[in-house]
Amino acid sequence: MSSASTAPRTFTLSDFDFELPELLIAQHPAPQRSGSRLLDGRTAPPTDRIFRELPDLLQPGDLLVFNDTRVVKARVFGEKASGGKLELLIERVLTGNEVVAHMKVSKKPLPGATLHLAGGAAAGGFDATLLGRYPDADGPLFRLALRGPAGESPWELMERHGHLPLPPYIERQQAGGNDPHAGEDSERYQTVFARAPGAVAAPTAALHFDDAVLARLAERGIERASVTLHVGAGTFQPVKTENLAEHRMHSEWYEVPLATLAALERCRQRGGRVVAVGTTTVRTLESWAASGQAAGDTSIFITPGFQFQVVDLLLTNFHLPKSTLMMLVSAFAGYEHIMQLYRHAVAQRYRFFSYGDCMLLERPRA
Repeated sequence: MSSASTAPRTFTLSDFDFELPELLIAQHPAPQRSGSRLLDGRTAPPTDRIFRELPDLLQPGDLLVFNDTRVVKARVFGEKASGGKLELLIERVLTGNEVVAHMKVSKKPLPGATLHLAGGAAAGGFDATLLGRYPDADGPLFRLALRGPAGESPWELMERHGHLPLPPYIERQQAGGNDPHAGEDSERYQTVFARAPGAVAAPTAALHFDDAVLARLAERGIERASVTLHVGAGTFQPVKTENLAEHRMHSEWYEVPLATLAALERCRQRGGRVVAVGTTTVRTLESWAASGQAAGDTSIFITPGFQFQVVDLLLTNFHLPKSTLMMLVSAFAGYEHIMQLYRHAVAQRYRFFSYGDCMLLERPRA
């Protein structure tokens, strides 16, 4: 057999495209968290299930690993000193009163400019000074120093004046005011075990869990552990290069606690399986395995051909066409299998993206 016939396939961006009817993009969560649909994609053909059946699909001794990040009210509206409107999406809080943010504005202000946010300090809001680009002079983000009344921290300012940063494909009122869905989003675009504030997007596969499902998992002898990865806005940034090697992956902060490292070792010793809840958990665990670092920044880009070291099963929502997450799940379960599952999901009218349904995948063994 020739070497050409055994060479691994080279994937391009177009390989991860698919037709998705707009009506399948979920605009609201299911009436009950665990009432969403679950596509059991461990085998072909797949099986259509309801999420609350998940405990029966796992085995005693398995370890479920969640991302316990908490979504913050990181979208802040304001204006320049000239009166021009702007919008900030605060990506990261640095030391002191400094933050890093995306900025949407018609004409970018220069370093040293004062921005009036939530009406500005004179109207009960707060001001900010633009310090420059981040992480360098050509960086895509902006570094700002916030000035709140009575020395309020950036966290406090966001909580009081910010808005929940819903994904762009969820159609909501984006400039504040009376949003009739704000209460629903405040509760449901947050996991029931969210703990560590810092994300600008939810770890959506975990949104399906409620107290009843968690109790059933415990009864089944399935252990739980948590990692933290603060999901950044880069998760929604499209891949623009047909050659995947040219894509620059966004960076996010993660941590694998000592208790979780111990749980992973116990799972390995008893022959259990590691079940990652969401792609952010996969990226965290595989970043730790690759680097040996239990905390830090990761820009890991997982595409077909990646050698997984930790995760055995993956629970994940349905992702955007041509996204890095489509590439990750294809690397995990196999490209052809994933594309078949997506065709099935579209045909059976599964609900897609953050408020949508989910699927359970298993990594093929060599």
